[in-house]
Amino acid sequence: MTKAWRKSSSARRSSFSIGSKKIIVKNIVPILFSAVCITGIAYSGVGLPFILLDMFGRFERNSILVVSLIIPILTGMGLNFGIVLGAMAGQLGLLIACLLRLNGIAGILLAVAIALPFSYLFGWLSGILLNKTKGQEMITSMILGFFASGIYQFVFLFVMGGIVKINAPDIMLSNGIGIRNSVDLAGMKSALDEFQIFNIKTKVNIFTALIIFAGTSLLYTFFRLIAIKILKKTDILRILALLFALVFGVIAGNQKAFSQYKMLIQIPLLPLCLTIIICIIVSALSKTKVGQDMRAVGQNLSVSAVAGIDVNKTRLTAICISTVLAAVGQIVFLQNIGNINTYSAHENVGMFAAAALLIGGASVDKATIGQALIGTVLFHILFSVSPMAGRNIFGNPIIGEYFRVFVAYGIIAVTLVLHAWKQGVQNRQKLREAGE
Repeated sequence: MTKAWRKSSSARRSSFSIGSKKIIVKNIVPILFSAVCITGIAYSGVGLPFILLDMFGRFERNSILVVSLIIPILTGMGLNFGIVLGAMAGQLGLLIACLLRLNGIAGILLAVAIALPFSYLFGWLSGILLNKTKGQEMITSMILGFFASGIYQFVFLFVMGGIVKINAPDIMLSNGIGIRNSVDLAGMKSALDEFQIFNIKTKVNIFTALIIFAGTSLLYTFFRLIAIKILKKTDILRILALLFALVFGVIAGNQKAFSQYKMLIQIPLLPLCLTIIICIIVSALSKTKVGQDMRAVGQNLSVSAVAGIDVNKTRLTAICISTVLAAVGQIVFLQNIGNINTYSAHENVGMFAAAALLIGGASVDKATIGQALIGTVLFHILFSVSPMAGRNIFGNPIIGEYFRVFVAYGIIAVTLVLHAWKQGVQNRQKLREAGE
């Protein structure tokens, strides 16, 4: 009996050890960057309330852009660097709203109304091209972004004012041809952040925001579990984590020790709710017939075509959705910043969004909402603390600036190398199996 119990106990320990190793290996990137972020916070010398304040601001600005990358990955198209085209459509909407002298939420709504059809058109055109270059979507979408940027600059440097006459001296260049390098969004700055209903501000403290987020996520999780009637280990862990966040928000919000956080960190509800709604839509879409078709196409194009799925149409739909979400994300980003760098604001959108997603543990063939949100938090904590940490460690804040740019490009390069290596291993294994 004792020997059997020892063997059983040893087997359980071995199984636990193997399971732990798998979890660590699977999440090595977010674990590594969590350690880097903690080190940066420790050496930055900046108080935690100010780090959280900056992080939440960055999260609000960038989360939708990161989430916009998920659908193309689901469809097997990799990282869609073509979200730059969606960002251009968002900027076009904002600039037209400025030309029409619209302010506040009305200007934002008009910008969205203009950006949506343009972003859909851009997504449709890029999707047609990507369907012609199956297997090379990432590099194609990147080059497409550079090409589209050239057309964008031609339109705003020459067409605006040169062909289409515009009377807006505060936005146009001094000679009346071309848009200025920087356009102030004073009338629309923080229109979503400062939105009020019946003179009631929609900003809440960090603990109230945590309660709202955790409560909403719990409700969505429960409804999803009721619908699919399947409970996985990850669902249990998610529910426990959300319950902990909910309880912590309730308790900490009533403690004097956290009064500084409660007073300093005010989170706008409207952008947060918009992010939650988009996350829910993306997650729900993956459960629909269209989403299942996307998964099938992402796994095997040939099998999907034989099964009767319109492969090209499915891929086209994925790119259009991604580009539209990027347009909305860019509008949210720029209204928070308060100005548009007309000719450069869109340039690094795809690169930084991809880096944030990969830091969350995603890959070029698998990504989830959770990985997108976690990656956004980690990436922008690193962005926030690295200059001060670089100054305190090396005596030069510029090193911190270089470090975070290095991280953005480095994580993408390493992920692409690993993806190529993985595909090579799989191809060799298939050849061996075919030879046998």
